[in-house]
Amino acid sequence: MDKIKLKTLQIPTDTSIKQAMQKLNDTATKILFVTGENSVLLGTVTDGDIRRGIIKGISLSSTVHEIMSRKFISVRADSAHAHQEAREFMHNYLIEHIPVVDNKGVVADVISWTDCLDSENPPQAESRGSLHTPVIIMAGGKGTRLDPFTKILPKPLIPIRNKPIIEHIMDRFHRNGFNKFIVILNYKKDMIKMYFSENSLPYDISFVEEGDYLGTAGGLSLLKNRFNETFIVTNCDTILEGDYTDFFNWHRKMQNVMTIVGSHKEITVPYGVLSMNDGSLNGIDEKPKIDLFVNTGTYVFEPQILQSITEKEHLDMDKLIGKIREKHQDKVGVYPHWGGWFDIGQWDEYRRSLEHIQGQTDDL
Repeated sequence: MDKIKLKTLQIPTDTSIKQAMQKLNDTATKILFVTGENSVLLGTVTDGDIRRGIIKGISLSSTVHEIMSRKFISVRADSAHAHQEAREFMHNYLIEHIPVVDNKGVVADVISWTDCLDSENPPQAESRGSLHTPVIIMAGGKGTRLDPFTKILPKPLIPIRNKPIIEHIMDRFHRNGFNKFIVILNYKKDMIKMYFSENSLPYDISFVEEGDYLGTAGGLSLLKNRFNETFIVTNCDTILEGDYTDFFNWHRKMQNVMTIVGSHKEITVPYGVLSMNDGSLNGIDEKPKIDLFVNTGTYVFEPQILQSITEKEHLDMDKLIGKIREKHQDKVGVYPHWGGWFDIGQWDEYRRSLEHIQGQTDDL
């Protein structure tokens, strides 16, 4: 790795977790190096370290000193077998990046699994998605937030650049290793089916049709006894950036029955917020920013969840989540996500998504 790129991966101990999240996004890497005096390596920070910290309740304004891994694995720059040693560490400890340090403990380079890649045995830390894992797309709603557009087109077929939303969603899952899609239909269902019948796509698509409008989750009852494996559910207007296998593997690692993908949002309060004590003013925080994790409409479920849904029951997702929490208590988890997330089901977000995608050279 060149010295300029390597320097961008180094952060001081007083860097906030929120700043580290942004740095990981900006550098498109999965690791940062926390350095101290004379640039000596003190610890490493990965997506996983941040995610575990958030789940434990550590504030995003806290420093990386609270979450960094101090027991990092490294190889010596003066070793004649640094790449071979790094490769063995990657296989043995399921990690993707190994820092190379000199005799003073300063980061001299970083070796990633792609540097050691061979066609027979790539040292990947996480498995890709299973081609047999069903991805359920909830595409039966009327899309009233996008009126009057959806009076003509069903929401899944609303175009972004050169193809409809639903195809962007499928393509992104497909590139992450998921190949089986079940689309739950209702409103303008024939138009959606016709679109797919006229376009040859490299994945398996089947359709399930609602009779009545069953809400944002009720259509899942139509899938009972169709499969007996972990499955993913996503809205037809949600596009996530990042590696989809991360939240799939996280769900399995945490042994949840349901995992909600929650995306970080920074909300600016457009007012001066007053701090008071017994009627006296303590201070004014002008237009403060609040960090939230919001529901992206993407979930991972275990198949027994389908038994919690009464057949043809009108049920929205928030009610289903409440049912599952009552029955399974601490087995409903949240996967904290940061980076791009687009809720294209409302006009402001749709326009913002178009602007974002126009700036990309490749497709979603």
